[in-house]
Amino acid sequence: MRRRQKPPLPKRHGLDPARLRLPDEGEWATIRDHLVERLPRVPAARIDELLGEGGIVDMDGPIAPDAPYVPGGAIWFHRDLPVETTVPFDIGIVYRDDTILVADKPHFLSTIPRGQHILQTALVRLRRELDLPDLVPAHRLDRGTAGLVLFIVDPARRGAYQTMFHNRVVRKEYEAIARFDPELELPRTLISRIVKERQVLRAYEEPGEPNAETHIELLERRDGLGRYRLKPRTGRTHQIRLHMNSIGIPILGDDFYPELTDKPVDDFTRPLQLLASALEFTDPLTREPRRFETTRSLRAWHDPDGWATGAPVRESLD
Repeated sequence: MRRRQKPPLPKRHGLDPARLRLPDEGEWATIRDHLVERLPRVPAARIDELLGEGGIVDMDGPIAPDAPYVPGGAIWFHRDLPVETTVPFDIGIVYRDDTILVADKPHFLSTIPRGQHILQTALVRLRRELDLPDLVPAHRLDRGTAGLVLFIVDPARRGAYQTMFHNRVVRKEYEAIARFDPELELPRTLISRIVKERQVLRAYEEPGEPNAETHIELLERRDGLGRYRLKPRTGRTHQIRLHMNSIGIPILGDDFYPELTDKPVDDFTRPLQLLASALEFTDPLTREPRRFETTRSLRAWHDPDGWATGAPVRESLD
């Protein structure tokens, strides 16, 4: 297996530098000319600034502003970060050793950098706060979903744990709060085909070969609400949210199903009432059974009035 080339720039804010391979063919006189054409969203003045301060490098060091174009070469630099709204909730740590870390992610925090969420992600925060520059997630949770995420501390062991999720041998449990429907027969297992297209925010169900399966059961009910346990056997995008919506009990706080709503990124009220509550698996290295449980709870259940009004609350209580 080909080893990844080590970047000549150190991490910044817990992030590796961007790597660009220079095309084998091209008529650019300088690397600067190529970058101006290749990165149209970056002002030419900013590229000049990075070159002037030595912020663009190759394996031999900083690239001069007039450095000639080298076909097939590679360069590294740190991208400018977007302006982000701070997510004002802490990440809990359920378990940590030299190999793995189980985090208890709050609502509104993405698992990994993507789009406009870079520093305000669980991965980058944990890398910086715990001084674990090589930390990587074994799987992901939606930004709106709170609960357990397994991270790998030791880079040499990441494949074994990521393979568990790929092979669907990790038993995952979720809790959700939704309205109680006395006509709905539970428990039940929903099996359907879910499709998620790139650049489209919502997933959808369609006829065809099933690729998504979720077991749903009612744990308790009161005041018109139900607390549900969900056990997905597959991990399609928005699977639990779609399946709950498909049986007429969309999860409270869902801004995607049944209707897409435009919620500002800095609105931390009424979070999606979905919680990744447990992870269970046989450790692929030690062969020991492992089970981890969340320390969080869903606010719409223990404080329905506060959740409904969007009153401030500490995320540790959710």
